[in-house]
Amino acid sequence: MQTVRDFARFKAAGRAIAMVTAYDAWSARAAAGANVDALLVGDSVAMVVHGHPTTLTASVEMLALHTRAVVRAAGGKLVVADLPFLSYRKGLCAAMDAVETLITSGAQAVKLEGVDGHEDIVRHIIRSGVPVMGHIGLMPQHIHEAGGYRVQGRTDLVADTICQQARTLEDLGCFAIVIECVPGSLAARITAELHVPTIGIGAGGDTDGQILVFHDLLGVGTGPSPRFVRRYLEGESLVTTALNAYAADVTARRFPADEESYA
Repeated sequence: MQTVRDFARFKAAGRAIAMVTAYDAWSARAAAGANVDALLVGDSVAMVVHGHPTTLTASVEMLALHTRAVVRAAGGKLVVADLPFLSYRKGLCAAMDAVETLITSGAQAVKLEGVDGHEDIVRHIIRSGVPVMGHIGLMPQHIHEAGGYRVQGRTDLVADTICQQARTLEDLGCFAIVIECVPGSLAARITAELHVPTIGIGAGGDTDGQILVFHDLLGVGTGPSPRFVRRYLEGESLVTTALNAYAADVTARRFPADEESYA
């Protein structure tokens, strides 16, 4: 059984951390049989599974549903669940209700974006016994403010702000911090300054670990890949080939055969 304490141990040993998103029992079961370290039930489920254009339509109920499915098949992997858009910006009671829902659904930790304006809530969640993973750089829940999915931290002012956010999250007690879509040099600087592990996505190779969307790395159903994605399988073309073979066998009445039928 993996825990958040393994993250600190991995950083101390200089051992890179491999994370992947998971949204259902099938993907969790595949990850459980692989050498990845932890699973994130990300609010990206709204886009990848439900077809929305952004993560903003994800709800606590949606994340709880998918968290329960993932936990059932995770096989002891650490499961982190995203706190969706505005769920931790409506006051302490609403935030803790959201946290309670995700943790009682089986997650061992929650992740939230940013820190400015909800420092007290982050502190309260952690002091309540719930591990928190931070998230800085490009924050998809701030997509309208950012003007799109753009690399963050290119100017000294913004880079310094992101560094300060990282330090604040560490001071509040976060066990790890995701850094998304920033220059590699900035992610390396943050990683060197922090005692807690950093998990990069589009942040270069000097972070303490990496995370990718499950469907992106398998090349399934996500369209053109961002620059930072490496496809380890052309899954969509493989699936299409299999479906076409099935359709051809049905049309030609080659399926089902006698051995696939009951007497």
